[in-house]
Amino acid sequence: MENINLAIVEDDVLVKESLESFLGINKAIQIKFVAESVEDFLHALKVTRKPEVDILLLDIGLPGMSGLEGIHYIKKKLPDIDIIMLTTFEEDDKIFKALCSGAVSYITKRTPLVKIQEAIFTIHRGGSYMSPSIARKVINYFSPKPKENKTNLTPRQLQIVQAIVDGLSYKMIADKFSISTNTVRDHIKKIYRLLEINSKGELIRKSLDGEI
Repeated sequence: MENINLAIVEDDVLVKESLESFLGINKAIQIKFVAESVEDFLHALKVTRKPEVDILLLDIGLPGMSGLEGIHYIKKKLPDIDIIMLTTFEEDDKIFKALCSGAVSYITKRTPLVKIQEAIFTIHRGGSYMSPSIARKVINYFSPKPKENKTNLTPRQLQIVQAIVDGLSYKMIADKFSISTNTVRDHIKKIYRLLEINSKGELIRKSLDGEI
């Protein structure tokens, strides 16, 4: 049977007692520490001869040192601990600051207790868990962003630039966009003038360097 040593750092009495009551029933979970601040938790670790904590449920909005600030000090004391941020905050900067600081999961306090318990077991087994709303933010953050038009080129001119980068000839570009080769040449002259360049090589370099 699994044996998970759990700690809870939460200053909201109702949330803290709910977590203790629900998770404490599971025989596979041993609640080793319960604290209302990072400072109290670090002190408890200091006075405990051999502190054993596998997973920590850590709130962000704590009195004194915030949960975000505390991650560094907790990981320094217990480098192998898995930290689950349990919080009301869903701002992108807080999510990514927590994950970059060493937290392995970020769960909202609206998450049902049974799902929090599921997350604890999933993470203890080497998996990962995010609240659906948090997972969507993470996915959106890492999704490819549309390229920003850093020039004053028109949509058609940008299409022609991409066609040139793809190796198409003037005639092929004309056929692709159902325009004449003279129109293609006119577009390219205007592109060169706007970008202050004089050759196809410079145009391709600027495009590949993300300057267009």
